[in-house]
Amino acid sequence: MPTPQRGEVWLVDLGLAAKVRPALVLSVPAADIDRALVTLVPHTTSPRQSRFEVVVSVPFLRAGVVDAQSLVSFRMRSSSSDSAGCPTFSSHPLNAACACGLGLRREVRRRDDHP
Repeated sequence: MPTPQRGEVWLVDLGLAAKVRPALVLSVPAADIDRALVTLVPHTTSPRQSRFEVVVSVPFLRAGVVDAQSLVSFRMRSSSSDSAGCPTFSSHPLNAACACGLGLRREVRRRDDHP
């Protein structure tokens, strides 16, 4: 199974209620000594206008957002998950939204806020 790379979009099974949906890989690849976990942010087409939501525009996804309050981690195992590359997001607003959601940063400036 290929190793999920930060910034890729994978189809993942999030359980019965959440179903199979695209999710953006947030974590970096694990080293041999690390736990074999990957952290993802599920994509949704039902935004709530939360300060933790970030629009990720890629041609193969329907219009929607990823929500930094919906982080999920999975243990890596063999599966038939599909991946589709997405632009890297090293300075992407998702980093700020996750930091805010985890209490590592005070506020996230919304795109409609003025300086």
